[in-house]
Amino acid sequence: MIYDFIAIGDTATDAFIRLKDASVHCDIDRERCVICMRFKDKIPYEAVYVVPAVGNSANASVAASRLGLKSALVSNIGDDYFGQECLDALKKEKVDTEFIKIHKDQKTNYHYVLWYEDDRTILIKHEEFEYSLPEIDKPKWVYFSSLAGNSLPFHKIVEKYLYDHPSIKLAFQPGTFQIKAGKDVLKKIYERSDVFLCNKEEAQRILGTDEKEIKKLLQMMHKLGPKIVVITDGPAGAYASDGQNAWSMRSYPDPKPPYERTGAGDAFSSTFVVALCLGLDVPEALRWAPINSMSVVQYVGAREGLLSRKKLEEYLAEAPADYFPKKI
Repeated sequence: MIYDFIAIGDTATDAFIRLKDASVHCDIDRERCVICMRFKDKIPYEAVYVVPAVGNSANASVAASRLGLKSALVSNIGDDYFGQECLDALKKEKVDTEFIKIHKDQKTNYHYVLWYEDDRTILIKHEEFEYSLPEIDKPKWVYFSSLAGNSLPFHKIVEKYLYDHPSIKLAFQPGTFQIKAGKDVLKKIYERSDVFLCNKEEAQRILGTDEKEIKKLLQMMHKLGPKIVVITDGPAGAYASDGQNAWSMRSYPDPKPPYERTGAGDAFSSTFVVALCLGLDVPEALRWAPINSMSVVQYVGAREGLLSRKKLEEYLAEAPADYFPKKI
């Protein structure tokens, strides 16, 4: 089968711990915040919610499937209960699991989400699987994202595959290790990227700069090679550039205050790429993407609020008259 969209990256189970007794302290511009709890104390919590089959790439594969694409995930799980739960969840979402490798005597990734008010801090641990690239033929798009710290040799395999198949479009949304590895180590991936997506703070870390002006960050990121660059800035909105033009896009109005923000960035990024896969241009993709983010933050976890194409287009039809990107 030739897929429209194949996501490559780790998958995990998220356990959301809703904190009851904590505080958040931010600097004056709210760009740096810390969550505080009393040390050496018993901290009460309200509830725990467990969500299987998440992570940047898994979330993207589900978003693509719900929006009508033939979607698959290249990933790794352990031969445990949580791995089977991930497979079951993906199959239910009509994401093909033929490229997911089960590793004997290893654990499936399991992350803890400290959830307070409407935001969160995630404690992550990527199991170090023996990575390999299965025969995925020639999908229209590859969506490449978060992997473990031992995955650098695998990046070279993916890189060679992409350069050997120039017709395949690449979307790159770097995860924690990929950002830490640095732009020089992953130089060929950046240069091969048709679309690059990250948030403002990640862009600053990748570029090694304190630059705050988004248009300059977009230009600096283009110099690494990506054809289209997308930078999100939380509730402040998002920005995109195709190298010739740049746009800003407001958030879609929330029907009610956000409940939990995990997965908002993944929903935006994957929906933007899906829109391009469906033949839409950058400004229209910028209109689609915030709608899925708006929906995701109304629920716990990254998956439940992801929309079907029909529902997304209904929101688009109901959008405010000024819900359009603005050139910057």
